[in-house]
Amino acid sequence: MNTGSFKVLECESSEVKKTEIDFSLPVLSIRQPWAWFILNVGKDIENRDWYTKYRGRFLIHAGKGCTKEEFSDAVYTAQFAYNSDKYKTPPKLPGLSVIERGGIVGSVELVDCVAQSPSKWFFGTYGFVLRDPQIHPFYECKGQLGFFKVQP
Repeated sequence: MNTGSFKVLECESSEVKKTEIDFSLPVLSIRQPWAWFILNVGKDIENRDWYTKYRGRFLIHAGKGCTKEEFSDAVYTAQFAYNSDKYKTPPKLPGLSVIERGGIVGSVELVDCVAQSPSKWFFGTYGFVLRDPQIHPFYECKGQLGFFKVQP
């Protein structure tokens, strides 16, 4: 698939160092490929239409649902937002048929919730400001709306 700056792979992505899952943390479902962008290319804002007072680390649940059109639209949008100065080689995004979905894929720290941001990733009503993403081993589980808990 030709997606400009992003090379989409229809095979598993290369193995990266993964940290263990802390199941005491809250979980937030984020659709793919947005969850992958947070963990792999510096997406520093998660756009939402609701405000949160929560601050701290949370687990990222990659939502199960994603159509080809949603995937393509997200990849197209991300080409304009990712930090090409930080990432000299275009990211190798796993294709829709192989990207991890329907489970926990990582964690990130939520440091603020804003209504405006200079980030190229901001285009919502509210933006959850994120930092320090960490990839975790995939853990299959059902998602929910809002923050929720998962039992191992």
